[in-house]
Amino acid sequence: MQIVFCGTGWFPIVDAIRARLPSGVALRSWDPGLPLAGQVEDADVLLPSNARLDAEVIAAPRHLRLIQQPAVGTEGIDLVAARARGVPVCNAPGTNGQSVAEAALFLILALARRFPRAARAFAERSIGAPLGVELAGRTLGVLGLGRSGTALARIAEALGMRILAARSTTSREDVLDLAARADVISIHCPLTPGTRGLVGEAFLSRVKPGALLVNVARGPIVDRGALLHALETGRLGGAGLDVFWEEPWDPADPLYRRDDVVVLPHVAGSTEEAFARIADIVAGNVHRLVRGEPLLHRIA
Repeated sequence: MQIVFCGTGWFPIVDAIRARLPSGVALRSWDPGLPLAGQVEDADVLLPSNARLDAEVIAAPRHLRLIQQPAVGTEGIDLVAARARGVPVCNAPGTNGQSVAEAALFLILALARRFPRAARAFAERSIGAPLGVELAGRTLGVLGLGRSGTALARIAEALGMRILAARSTTSREDVLDLAARADVISIHCPLTPGTRGLVGEAFLSRVKPGALLVNVARGPIVDRGALLHALETGRLGGAGLDVFWEEPWDPADPLYRRDDVVVLPHVAGSTEEAFARIADIVAGNVHRLVRGEPLLHRIA
């Protein structure tokens, strides 16, 4: 059996999965310098990661038996094409919620304590500056109450923050109300047609002056132009980003070099513990496939 990992990052997960696979199963990574469709013709299982699996890629393998996402999000997989070919699609839910929540807290703290300016002050031997803010007593707005959003709310509450939350079923009016009342906003919802551009001009025009925004979900949930305008006008006090509109991103982009922006290289879910849980699910489904047993976490 041949498995192809199609991602352009998160490579430690490949070793974690390989160590759990049954004998006789080979796992390799694709070469991003070549077209993906031409490299998966012998694949029995595809692990998409952040690759786009369109109809052409799904049709390319001669004996494709499973598309197993080593993550939660499946927006890059053509589910219609997979269903048409009769190929099951599974994901790995509930694996990195704590990791993502802790990364969101890291970004919030980095913004609150003006980390980019503090790093520059350290280099300049400037003592006691810049001036940060405390989180206790402030209001955290959480967009998305899945595992990571719920975990962040629990952590933030222990810090003394008040919690507001919006689910996928929350009305647009209530989402805008959250924007107006929160001192810190953290995004944890999936990317769907309904959430694409959710945090746009209308949303950001309602936030408190100086509010902090963190995105650990998907880049396009935030409208980039509206974000930049909110930062340039001082409407937002800072933005913490672990996800972007294009990946890989351009490190020289002026947005990512601003003093009021903190960035991470899409590592919110990258911890030893989260990768172990993901690898258990992925390898577990491969074992089930070999034995002819029902697959877990099937979404198509």
